[in-house]
Amino acid sequence: MKTDIYLPEDPEPPFRVTDLKQWVYCPRILYYQFCLPDVRPVTYKMEAGAEAGRREEDREVRRSLQRYELETGRREFDVQVSSLRLGLRGKVDLVIWVEGPSDAEVIPVDYKLSRTMEKHFQLQLLAYGLMLEEKSQIPARRGFLYSIPERCAYEVKFTARMKTTFQATLESMQMMLRSEAMPEPTTQHGKCVNCEFRRFCNDVL
Repeated sequence: MKTDIYLPEDPEPPFRVTDLKQWVYCPRILYYQFCLPDVRPVTYKMEAGAEAGRREEDREVRRSLQRYELETGRREFDVQVSSLRLGLRGKVDLVIWVEGPSDAEVIPVDYKLSRTMEKHFQLQLLAYGLMLEEKSQIPARRGFLYSIPERCAYEVKFTARMKTTFQATLESMQMMLRSEAMPEPTTQHGKCVNCEFRRFCNDVL
C-alpha cells in the first residue's frame, strides 16, 4: 500500500474514520462538512447511535467472546487510534487483543444501529484495523460489525481487494480536500430523502 496519503504540513490527520464511511455512503456529505463546517445539525439518528453504543458496551462486559468465535482475548473499549501515514484518526468501540506466539491478532469491533452491514461500514472497520496494526505491530486480519438490533456479530475479513478500495477512497478524499471541488452525488437517490444536507443538492432534488 502506498504511504503518501497524509499531508505532512497538517498538525494532525485531517480525516476521521467516520469521514471515510460518509464518503463511501455519499461523497457530498464530506464535502459539505469540510466546506460548510458550521451548517451540519446533530440529528436524532446520531444521538440514538451514540446512546445505543454506550448501552452495548455495558452488556459486552458481561458477555463471553464466543459470539466472535474466540475462546480467549483481552477486551479494550473506546480505543483512540491515529495514523499520520494514512491521514486518519478515530475511536474504536471495542478492540479484542488475542495473544499467542504464532496466532496473535488484533480485532476491531464496531457497534452499528443497523440491520445491514454495507460497504461503507466495512471500509470503516478496515481503517480501524489498519491503524491498530500500525500502532501495535500485531496483524489485523479481520474485524466484526456488531448489529445492535439483531444482537449479532458479522465477521469482515480484510482482503487485498478491500485494501485496494480503501486506498483509492482515501486518495479521492484527499483530492477533494485539496481542490474543494464538489464531488458527484450518490447514484442511490433514495439516500437523499433523510439526508440533513439535501437542501444543498439542488441538482439532485
